[in-house]
Amino acid sequence: MTREELARFIRSSLDRQSVVEIDGLGRFRRNTEGRISLVHANRPSAFIAYAAEDGLTADRLCDALEAQGWSAWLDRRRLLPGQNWPRRIEEAIASSDCFIACFSTRSVKKRGGFQAEVRYALDCARRVPLDDTFIVPVRLDDCRVPTRIQREIQYVDLFPDWQTGLDKIFTIIESQRRAA
Repeated sequence: MTREELARFIRSSLDRQSVVEIDGLGRFRRNTEGRISLVHANRPSAFIAYAAEDGLTADRLCDALEAQGWSAWLDRRRLLPGQNWPRRIEEAIASSDCFIACFSTRSVKKRGGFQAEVRYALDCARRVPLDDTFIVPVRLDDCRVPTRIQREIQYVDLFPDWQTGLDKIFTIIESQRRAA
């Protein structure tokens, strides 16, 4: 895509919505005079992996992270038409500050994208310093976390008390940011 094509895309998108976010670059918006401005990306980022059946809960988690000042990556919100989605998802996982894996009774039994994303995140975690937190497993219900994860990484429950679980996620992520 040329610069001119990107500029046209941003302008036309801003005609339909108030903000356009481009991963790694920042957020474009119109100011009060109608001029387009860019707020550079410097927010921490989290990739949210989930099974399609848990989409509403993933949306809720995404909204909570964004309300906390994070850039949350959720496929339904970030993938654009025509993108090579497997490659784009891998890029988003590798460039995220953390990977939040949403385990549920549905996701742990299902084959497909969620499992592939978790496996790729495990590979990415090998490149992160040993004392850093990259993978944050969360349980959405009373499911069994896979042994490979459970053996090395503590998980967080978002049930029966959603807010207590969220607070734990924010605590680990924020402590990680301060240590960096």
